[in-house]
Amino acid sequence: MIKLVRSLAISAALISVCSFAAMRHAHAEECDCECVGPRNVDPPPPPPLPPPPDPPPVTGADSSGASINGLADQRFNQMITNRVLGTVLLGVNEQVNCHDCISAFGSAGSFSAGLHGRKELTNNLSLLAGLAYTQYSEGGYHVTSAPIGAFALRYDFTDWGSSRPFFDIGTILTPYEKVRYSRSYTTSLGAVSLDSSTNSSNYAVYGRAGWVSRLSQRDEVAASIEVWQLWQRVAGYTDPAAALNPFDATVATGTDRTNLVKIGGQWTHLFGSSVEGNINGGYVHSFATHSGIVAAVTGDGIVTPTMGDQGWFEYGGRLGFRITQGWIADLFVNGTLGPQPVGNTIHGGVGLRVNY
Repeated sequence: MIKLVRSLAISAALISVCSFAAMRHAHAEECDCECVGPRNVDPPPPPPLPPPPDPPPVTGADSSGASINGLADQRFNQMITNRVLGTVLLGVNEQVNCHDCISAFGSAGSFSAGLHGRKELTNNLSLLAGLAYTQYSEGGYHVTSAPIGAFALRYDFTDWGSSRPFFDIGTILTPYEKVRYSRSYTTSLGAVSLDSSTNSSNYAVYGRAGWVSRLSQRDEVAASIEVWQLWQRVAGYTDPAAALNPFDATVATGTDRTNLVKIGGQWTHLFGSSVEGNINGGYVHSFATHSGIVAAVTGDGIVTPTMGDQGWFEYGGRLGFRITQGWIADLFVNGTLGPQPVGNTIHGGVGLRVNY
């Protein structure tokens, strides 16, 4: 009986322990289920922003290319102005036939200073020559330093009498010039303006045939036709550095050329006994002109300007005041009248001439 009771007690104790353990396990599972909740997870990233639109393209390549034509106009004007200044050294404002003389002069409009004169080699043949230093500018370019030399031979048929033919042959030489050319164009970012420095040289040869008449001791008139050939060589250069120049240009070394025909006349008159007056002028026509510019322009490729025929008038005049025997003070003016690229120009100056 005692053993039975003991067995029952042990069995009851084991059942109680097992029941308690089972209840704890069930409770733990229930807590695990009840404690599971939403976890702290980072939010998904926002969708990427669309890329910014491309900036609009910069425009103005065509304007940059067109500005090269402006360079061709400047270089043509330079050839003509250099020739006009050179003819002063060849006595363009003086009578066809006169005594041996030498003149020192200075001019403004284009700064120029130098000497020129003539020397009779025979009764019929004379040498005309001169040398000057000059600076000038027109239409966007600036020649800041240029020595000019000129000489010619004149054959005057003096033994034919007071009305007779004459002939000239000569040259004008400017072997070295410092020059600046300007170039401007517009872009969608704004206007661009550039000044480029380089070197150039000018050469000209000419022949002249005319007829001179001594109407009286006070009056001489002459008419003539001239044929010229001009060359201008310009060293290559590249646009200077600039804050804005998206369509830059590189200009290769090149030679400009043109041919001219001039039909003109002049009249020299002595007023009283001490004042000389001279007026001269003529019409000039250029032909077979070639621009030596070959420019590589960013966005526009290779640009080679062309030049058509041009026409303009040239004029000149002088007043000479006889100070004393053989000494004359001169006031003179020379220039051009016409459309661009030659345009309207004026160069005036003073001189002191000695006849001997």
